[in-house]
Amino acid sequence: MTDQPAGTDGLTELEALPGGAKAALEAVLMVIDEPATAEELAAGLNVTVAVVDDLLQEIRREYSGYTVKAPDVDADGFAAASNAPRGFELRNIAGGWRIYSRPDFAHIVGRFVLEGQTTRLTQAALETLAVIAYRQPVSRARVSAIRGVNVDSVVRTLTQRGLIEDAGNDPESGAILYRTTSYFLERMGIGSVADLPQLSPHLPGLEGIDEYYDASRM
Repeated sequence: MTDQPAGTDGLTELEALPGGAKAALEAVLMVIDEPATAEELAAGLNVTVAVVDDLLQEIRREYSGYTVKAPDVDADGFAAASNAPRGFELRNIAGGWRIYSRPDFAHIVGRFVLEGQTTRLTQAALETLAVIAYRQPVSRARVSAIRGVNVDSVVRTLTQRGLIEDAGNDPESGAILYRTTSYFLERMGIGSVADLPQLSPHLPGLEGIDEYYDASRM
C-alpha cells in the first residue's frame, strides 16, 4: 500500500461537498477578517499548498470574468454560470489572500457605508447603549436580562458604529464584556462616563433601581 500525498484525504473530503474544494475555499475566504497566506488556507482545509494555489487563481479569474468554459444551461434554459465580473475580487496583499469589493464600486460602497453610519439609532439600540453606558463593563446576557429581550443584533450594530467595544471577559462566566468607547464620549460631548447624568433623580418611585444602576461602575 503506497502512502498518499499530504492533503489527499482532505481534498477528497472537500470534493464531496456542494461546489467542491473551490466552494470550501470561498467559504473560508468570506469569513476571514484579515489576509491569509496560502499555507494558512491549506492547513485549514487539510490540502496541499499547490492545491490552494490553483484554486486561488481559478477563483480570481472567475471573479474577474475570465472564464474560458461556456456556462452550463439547466433544463429551464438558465445559465448556471456567468463570465461577467463580480462586484468583488480576490486580492493577494502583503502575502495574504482576501476578498475585497472591486475598486470600480468604491464610490457606491462608500456612499452606502456613510449613509449607514449617519442613520439614527433605533429606540432598542438607544436603550441597549444606555444600559451598557451605566453598567459597563457588562455582558450581553446581563443587558438582555435588564431589557428583557435578546440584544445580540443590537450589540453588533453598536459595535459596528464604534459606540461600544470589547472590554475583555468576565472572570467567572468567560462571557465577553462591553464598554463604551471614546467615540461615544465624543458624540455625547462628555469627558468620561463619570459625567453621565445620574438616573435616580429622573426615575422617582423605583425602589429597585440599584439592581439596574451601579454607581461604583461609573
